[in-house]
Order: sequence, then C-alpha cells, then structure tokens
Amino acid sequence: MKTVKVAAAALNQTPLAWDGNLSNIVEAISEARGQGVGILCLPELCISGYGCEDMFLSKSVVDAAVVALLQIAPHTEGIVVSAGLPILFQNAVFNAACLLVDGRVAGFVAKQNLAGEGLHYEPRWFKPWPAGLRSRIRVGDDEYPIGDLYFECGGIGIGFEICEDAWVAKRPGGDLSLKGVDIILNPSASHFAFGKSKVRRQFVIEGSRAFGVTYVYANLLGNEAGRIIYDGDALIASAGNLIAEGTRFSFADSIVTTALIDIDQTRMTKARTGSFRPQLDAGEEGRVECEFSWPAGNDLPSKPIEPENVSKEEEFTRAVCLGLFDYLRKSKSDGFVVSLSGGADSSAVATLIAQMVSIGVTELGVDSFLSKLGRDTSSEVAEETGITRSLLTCAYQGTRNSSDETRNAARELASALNATYTEFEIDRIVDDYTELAAEALGRPLNWENDDIALQNIQARSRAPSVWMLANLKNALLVSTSNRSEAAVGYATMDGDTSGGLSPIAGIDKAFLKDWLAWMADTGPEGGEPVPALKHVISLQPTAELRPPSEGQTDEEDLMPYRLLDAIERAAIRDKRSPVEIFKLMRDQFEEYSAEDLGNWIDRFFRLWCRNQWKRERYAPSFHLDDENLDPKTWCRFPILSGGFEKELSDLRKLVNETASD
Repeated sequence: MKTVKVAAAALNQTPLAWDGNLSNIVEAISEARGQGVGILCLPELCISGYGCEDMFLSKSVVDAAVVALLQIAPHTEGIVVSAGLPILFQNAVFNAACLLVDGRVAGFVAKQNLAGEGLHYEPRWFKPWPAGLRSRIRVGDDEYPIGDLYFECGGIGIGFEICEDAWVAKRPGGDLSLKGVDIILNPSASHFAFGKSKVRRQFVIEGSRAFGVTYVYANLLGNEAGRIIYDGDALIASAGNLIAEGTRFSFADSIVTTALIDIDQTRMTKARTGSFRPQLDAGEEGRVECEFSWPAGNDLPSKPIEPENVSKEEEFTRAVCLGLFDYLRKSKSDGFVVSLSGGADSSAVATLIAQMVSIGVTELGVDSFLSKLGRDTSSEVAEETGITRSLLTCAYQGTRNSSDETRNAARELASALNATYTEFEIDRIVDDYTELAAEALGRPLNWENDDIALQNIQARSRAPSVWMLANLKNALLVSTSNRSEAAVGYATMDGDTSGGLSPIAGIDKAFLKDWLAWMADTGPEGGEPVPALKHVISLQPTAELRPPSEGQTDEEDLMPYRLLDAIERAAIRDKRSPVEIFKLMRDQFEEYSAEDLGNWIDRFFRLWCRNQWKRERYAPSFHLDDENLDPKTWCRFPILSGGFEKELSDLRKLVNETASD
C-alpha cells in the first residue's frame, strides 16, 4: 500500500499585499509539513492575489510575483507545493501554477480556459495557453518548462486543472488521465454564490471518478479585493468518493485540509473502470521528471464522507459576516456606522455586523479577533458585548413623518445587538433646505406639485450627519439599499445610498424579509436568534417620507416585492422581453389582473432604464448570487438607451387584447 497525505489550503489573500500573502503561504506550508503532508495545493494566483485587475498588466507586478515565488521555494523542502502567480512569457501574461518540489521550481502549468463570463474578466489580462503546447521560460537565473505539462515526482504522476479548466466541457483532466497521472491539483479562485459549493463538489467528485485519480481542490478565502467573497472551499476526492471537505467561511488567514490516499488502490480503480488509449508519444512528451522521496506512511487511507449541506440563510449570514470582517480590517477602518431606520434593510445590515462579531469571536477568541482588527486587546472593550458596542454605531434620524413604531423598532434592535445608539432630529435641516429652494423658485413648495423633491430632501438631509459621525469615528458608513430597490431606482442618491460599502445591494427584498424571520427565530448554527427583529418584521416596509396621513408603503409606490423580483430575474437575468414576461407572470401570479400586471411590468422597464446611472454610483456591494445588478461586475447596461419603447408598446397591445377577452 503506497499512501501519501495530500492537502488543500484555503488562503485569505489581498491583491498586491506581497508580505501578507507570502506570510500566509509560508504558514500554510509549515502547517502542512507539520501534519506530514506530501503534496499541498494552494489557491489560484495566491502569490499576487486574484483581484489585481489591470495591474496584472504591470511588469512590476509580474516581477514582484516571481521574486515572491523564489522566496517561497526554500520553504518547500521535503514537500511538493503548487503556488499560483501571473507569469510573463513571450510578451503575454499567463495565469500559471508553479510546482515546487523539495525546495526547487519544477515547472509552470498555464491555464488553458479563462473565465470571461459574469463577474470574471480574465481574458482582459491573460492569454489562454493552447492545449499541447510546451516551451521553456527563464525565471531568475534558470530556465524551466512551461505549458501543458504533468509531473512525475518520485513515481507519482501529478497534473493540473486550474479553476475554469474544470468548468468546461472538454476538461484537461481527460488527457491527463490518459497519460496516467495519479493526482490532479485544482488551484482555484472561485467566488461564493448561493448553492455553488454543490456544483464544485460535483465536478471534483466526478473528476476523481471519471479520470481515475485523487482530485485536490483549493480555493481562496474571505473578501479578497472588496466585492467578491471566497468561501474557502477545500475538497479532496478519490476514485469517485469525497474524502475530505474543509471548513468554509473561516475568519483565519489559512486553513489546511488533509486526506491520506492510497495511490495503488486508486490505480487499480482506474484499471477496473477506466479507459486506455496508447499515446503517440508513449506518454513522454509534456512529462517533467522530479526526484522526490515520499515520507513513509502506514496509516489507513481516509474514508468517504458525507458532504456538508448548509441552508441559504446560513450561507448568507456566514458569507456577509466574513466579507464585512475582511472589508473592515483591510480598509483599516475602526468600525461601522448604520443609519438605522427601524425598517428591514437597515435592521438586516446592523444585525449582520453584530453577527460578524459573534461568529468571529467564537472562532478566533477575543484576543485574536481584536488583534486581526489592529485593536488593543487589553482595553475595556475586550468582551463580545463591548466589542460590538465599539464597532457598531446606529443612528435613527427622525422627521415629522417618522412613526413611533419605526423609532421604537430601531431603539429595541440597537439595544438587543449591544450597539452604540443615537437619535437625530433633522426637521430643522429639512426645513432650511426647503426654504432655500422655495426662495429660489419664488413660491412655496407643496406635496401636490413637489412630491418627489420633498421626499428626496429628507433622505439627503440624513447623509451629512452620519457621514460626519463615520468620519469622526474613522468608521465605514454602510449603505442599506437592497437589489429590489436598485432594480427600479427606489433610493435617493446622496441620501439613503450614501456610504462606502453596500453589503446587501445584491440581495432581493423578499429574501431579506425571509432571512429576518429566520434570524428572529433560529439564527446561525452555534449562534443565538435576535427576537427584537420580530418588531421590525411586523412593520410594513415604508420610506416614511410622505406625511403619515398618506399611509405610504414601498409596495404601493412600486409593486408587490415578490412580483418585482420575479420580473427582474426574467428581464435582467434571462433577458426576456416585456411581452414574454407578461405571459410568464400571468401563469405565476394569477391573483393579479392582466391590467395590473401590464402596468407593473411597464413600470419596471421604465424605472430600470431611467435609473441605470444610480446603479453606476452605488457603493461597492458583495457578490452573493450569480444574478446581481452591479454594473462593475455582473450586469452591464447602457446609461442612455431607447428605454424599450417599442417593446412596451407591444406589451400594451397584448394587455388590452387580454383584458377585452
């Protein structure tokens, strides 16, 4: 029995943070070696960081990555390690994985399939490496093989699929299998999205079965560059069975997941079930021979395990809390400020920040949690309630149009979360602005003629005070707009959209309401629910910008939120026309009349087109599912357009015909 311990490391890296990234890599190698690991897979582009954007086209960045690689090499004595970095070859930049063997560079495998859909823009910076092409590259003082390679280290064959290589129809793993590799390493930078971990497990497990190999998958961890969150998925499968799965959403800098594999048993599994096709080159071309002595191992191989399944609410909580923690520490801010209205959105954001403290302290302990934030661990705030109070400031900003219900809901929630809480009364500020505009126009303003302007000035008047509070505290002002509002521009620019971070802008209102109910009754695993949220949930969503006598609600201004979200997905994600959407909605929402559905679909498209400029100005938001509206990542749309005039005319004709039948 030839057993080898393999490992995948999840790393919390930062673009261009050379010293920090190097430290995390060395820590992971040291941890793996201490556990007797023979092969360690590190994530894609872990040396430079994955999110360097256009800086990948800077020669100084590529050179710095190579310098760091050569610094890592001596730390790999007695172990085989793959590390990802950008590499310059023949006037093109490639996304590469370097295999380091026993303290030396063995060679570079370049990524063949680049991710260019959704939020990915790899073809902007990298060139795809052609399958079957191999060459030599000078790095430092020596030359090394580069290209479509596989490695034989001490009699064990090692190949690569780099992230997207495993997501395409013709995976490189098929050819590697025919060349007889025993282990495929997949260094990845695969962003978090709801349910995506199940897809990863599927191709890792199936890859191990179909290719007759042990498959080692390593991913990045945390909020690397601002918008994208990585869950730190680490997966190891052998011969069609998952044998190890790492902890996701960790607050640690690195997590090493290991498994002991039986190389002989894997080879016999392939012998029983796999295919064989003689290679014209007898398997020699593209093979890099590496001398290596594997550590002796007599333990029994790892057994199959059942995959961990996590609810969408749990994933949302863990992902956003990790994203908030990393954004806070990497931006070197001292806390968060939230304009807490007592409504669902701001309450969700405040609750998530408090959960960030709870989850982080539970995992890291008080001292490590504060240390990672650069805070004094000996201060009087060094307990969970004190930490939350120091990191989270909530301000309720009332006007004559605010209700006692929302004020009380905000006050109760802030108390339950142990947040610092304050109240501002801004009527005087609103009145001053209103009088200035009235003088300029030479007439008094009134709700009949000036409705939108009078609503907006209240929202805008709230921004300066909380911005000042955030500045004085060196804190991040957090915007609380959600995706449903972003779709139709139901937000005031320089008002409730003000902030340096918009963590829930990728989440629809319907899910947020469901999550608040889950948080009030259940809460995350190992945590406590927040019963104070029940007061928030009981209130009808409202901007409270018109006089109370008008009974303003969000859904009266817009349309039912669940319908809005269904229209948005059909229109933006699925790219369906207004007429097609009307037919779909008639089947899904039979409780509404044809005329109402037609009016709401018309309203959606007109508001969508009119408000693209608002989406362009939103604060950075977290990418949480693969259908968000962020124009800087997933959803490009022109600021100026024809506004679907012809398509909406066709819709009106169909609605009239349907109503007359």
